[in-house]
Amino acid sequence: MACSLHDSTFTAIVRDLSITFDVPCRSHGYSGVDSEPLTMAQALLPPNTDLERVLRGADVLRDYDLESTTLWDFEYQSPAVGSFGDPRFNGVTPAGIVTNLVRRYTRPGDLVVDAMAGSGTTVDVARALGRRVLAFDIAPQRPDIAQNDARHLPLLNDSVDLHFVDPPYSDNVRYSGDPACVGRIPAGTVRWHEAMEHVARELHRTLKPGHVLGWLISDEYRHGRFTPVGFHVFELLHRFFELVDIVCIVRHHDRSLNPMWEHRARKFGFYLRGFKYLFITRKREREPSEEDIG
Repeated sequence: MACSLHDSTFTAIVRDLSITFDVPCRSHGYSGVDSEPLTMAQALLPPNTDLERVLRGADVLRDYDLESTTLWDFEYQSPAVGSFGDPRFNGVTPAGIVTNLVRRYTRPGDLVVDAMAGSGTTVDVARALGRRVLAFDIAPQRPDIAQNDARHLPLLNDSVDLHFVDPPYSDNVRYSGDPACVGRIPAGTVRWHEAMEHVARELHRTLKPGHVLGWLISDEYRHGRFTPVGFHVFELLHRFFELVDIVCIVRHHDRSLNPMWEHRARKFGFYLRGFKYLFITRKREREPSEEDIG
């Protein structure tokens, strides 16, 4: 198939090595870079002690008690003394989620990757906690997030200490005009399942054996139809990873959580989404065969 985009060169630094990747064009509309090559040395962010001192939020991230149950309720997106990510971003990830995962499953200096980085919550939290971080998004909101499709990560096999991903769960929010954006695919469709499988395969390929992936997702109720997106994702992840646990995240920052929508839900007999799933999974020490994955 002919490609309208030039092949692009991607240089990544992982495990203190500099590796150049040739990123081929993709038939589904992959957004390559056809001007200057994208240098991952600029995207790999080291721990930032200056950030800790400036935000004065790192002590909060390090010192507060980790969650001890499978119900996590963060009233605010970021600690009051600091800002991690952009609370104005539609669907912004609560900093407490990333904090718990980073502190539980990595050590200082480890590599944390967010393949759908949004407003950069993972970048800010991971750096403040002394981890290296790589952040990607098909529509970057910040210069420290590299443009890339999560279905084709420019990373070595078995190179990431912790993956976290908070993908769009349907096409109800317009995140990007890029035709390759998975946020333009309706939940539960064949195209959506194919896209999520590509993402899961890439996260599995690049994660170190025995290390953890955190995948945040929500169900959808739209136009009178309920789609159990979380169950679909769980079934998909179970093919690639072993389950560590399932956490319910209380939703606080949704536009629908207001008196008008609460009234409509009661009047017309539907429920507003009150929680998200956080699937915590681990890459098996022994790679599953193709027969295992199916």
